Order: sequence, then structure tokens, then C-alpha cells
Amino acid sequence: MAVAILLDTNAASVPIYRYLVDAGHDVHVVGDKPDNALAKSADNYIKLDYSNVEAVTALVERLDADFLIPGCNDLSYETCAAISATRRFPGIDPVETVRILGNKQDFRQYAEAVGIPAPRQISEADARSAGAVIVKPADAYSGRGITALMAPSAADLAAAINQAKAFSRSGSCLIEEFVQGQLYSHSAFLGPDGIVTDFFVEEYGSVNPYAVDTSYVVPAFDPALANGVRAAIEKIARDLNLTAGLIHTQFIVDGDKFWIIEITRRCPGDLYSQLIASSTGFNYAENYTRPFLGEGFDGRDQAYRPVLRHTISVRTPQIFEGLQFRRAADIEMFVPLALTGEHIAASPFGRIGILFARADDAAALNTLLHTALNGELYAVLGQDRKTRS
Repeated sequence: MAVAILLDTNAASVPIYRYLVDAGHDVHVVGDKPDNALAKSADNYIKLDYSNVEAVTALVERLDADFLIPGCNDLSYETCAAISATRRFPGIDPVETVRILGNKQDFRQYAEAVGIPAPRQISEADARSAGAVIVKPADAYSGRGITALMAPSAADLAAAINQAKAFSRSGSCLIEEFVQGQLYSHSAFLGPDGIVTDFFVEEYGSVNPYAVDTSYVVPAFDPALANGVRAAIEKIARDLNLTAGLIHTQFIVDGDKFWIIEITRRCPGDLYSQLIASSTGFNYAENYTRPFLGEGFDGRDQAYRPVLRHTISVRTPQIFEGLQFRRAADIEMFVPLALTGEHIAASPFGRIGILFARADDAAALNTLLHTALNGELYAVLGQDRKTRS
């Protein structure tokens, strides 16, 4: 039985874990949060901070691991890449490639050099005269530490920079032009000759504009834009000699233009894999995992059906007591992430659960979408923590 180590214990990595177990592997999950879903449910949980490359390397050696699989966050992939640099595992890019894609400053520089559409990076000296700008950590995620400034004053700019650096693991940030439009994601599975299959998803942040909480698969994305995005991704794959596997991108569209905002090779979180599986029948988690096992993709027939994914979170910290639904919805699945009585942090730091709801057709999906975005689908029951204290 082959030994596989999965670096992530979050609920979003449960489908990855299940596939590894079903495939007959001896699976060990690693993370330093014993309250996480896989830490509580996996047969072999190892409490270890996987940002500690030396400690994870020692674990790999002790277990004589055959496979090393990153979960649903950037740090897990970075650690896998660092270990794979000396003990080669399939499906993992070199450290330098991971840095170019994962560090926002480095990716913006690469994109500008080769003509990949991305927001233009702006120096701190030029920021006040550049109009609307957005300040973000160079290496954070889930909308953490981001500030948009429409006409930045010196004080506002300094505060935004300090906040972004505080959320950056490397203490660095970038300032870039603020581009407006609709946010989408693109999940593509790369083979030796380019994209084998891909999916476009429309995304919204109903509680926090910089943290996606509501999304659905777009079955017929604009062909011209789709081809432009695919061409950019395949150019990146050629330039950086990417290994076969998933490449996941967020991009903003305005008319016939698009800008790549984020790009990563790890599985996206909040059970994005389940959204694709429920909407298309494509086993996203399995096909994400296969390249890390040295295997090809298992493409199956896809039949689209409208499904909305919605992550339930709150704008202000509160004590969670329950959900009260205000509208009828065909709920396919609800994955709780919090317990009654738990203190929930404001988005993007806290989440209550992830809901998947079906719709009969595109019109019904659109109604469901706006019901969720307008806060009309449910009420979060509980008490404001300030009131409680």
C-alpha cells in the first residue's frame, strides 16, 4: 500500500482525502489545527505545522512517503515544492515557478514582461497621482489585508500599506491599478499539450467584496473571452514549463477586456471542487489529485445543471446560534463549519458553513443568486459579540 501525505486538514480538502483513501492509499493528513475536519475524522492525523519544511521533510523520510499532496492553500503547495526540490514527487512545480505564480509582485512583473493581461503595478511614489488603486499583501489569500483607495491621501495610503504588510508572510505588499468589472474564476487541467478541460465560474462577495462567498458555473462562457483566457494560461504553462495538473485563476472582465488577478496550482478552497462536481459531473477532486500520484486525468461525460455555492459568513463578529431560512431553496448539501455557541469572526476570518443549492434553469439560478446576494435567503441567528461583552 503506497503512503500518501496530504498537507491540509481543512474541510475543503475532505474530497481529496476521500479519493486518496478510495484509491487504496495509506493516507496521513498533516496540520496544526486539531479542530479541523480532517484532523478529527482522518484515520492518520499528524499534528504538525506544515510551514515547517524541515519537520515535514523528516516526516516524509520517517514514513518513506510515496506521494506528497498539497491541499487547498498556498502554503501547503509551497512546502510540497520545497520538499520536492530534494526528494522528487510527481505533479509539483519547482520552487522558483511556485514563487512566480504565487507572489503577486513577482507574477505582475512576469505578466508585464511577457504581455499577460494583469493589473498594472504602481510604485508608492506614483500611487497618489494614479487615481484609484488597490493595496494588497504580496502573499496572502482570501481577501485578507486588501484596501481599495479611490483617491488616496498620504495617510490613507500609509495605513493601507501597513495593513497589507501585516497580513503578508514576507512583510511585503504591492500597489496596483484598481480595475473594475465582474469577477470570474477559471479552473483548467493541463496536459502535455495544453488545456485538457476547463471550467468558468462567476463569483461574488456578498459580505466582503474581496472574499468570494457566492458562485456558479457558467456553462456557455463568452467564446472570445474564453479563448483569450485559455491562450494566456497556455502561454504561462509553456513559459514556466508547468507540470501536468490543475491551474486555477481568478480574473476580472470589463466588456471585451480581462485582467488576471490571482493564479495558483493548488485546489481552491470552500469546496470549489464540489461546485464543479455538482454542476457538471466532473470529479474535480479526483482529477486534481491524480497528477500528484503520477496518473493522468479521468475525464468523464459532463451534464450541466445549475447549482449555486454559497459560503455563509458575517460582517461583524458574533456568537452563532443557528440559521433561519427566509426563502424556499432546493438545498443539495450543507457543510457546517461552525457549532452553535461558537464565536464567529467577521469575513474573511470566520465562516459558518457552505451551502449548495440547485435550480431548475438559468432564470431560477439567477433568482437564487440575487436572493443570496441580497441577504434574503436566510438570517444568521446570534448575538453581536460587542453586545454580549
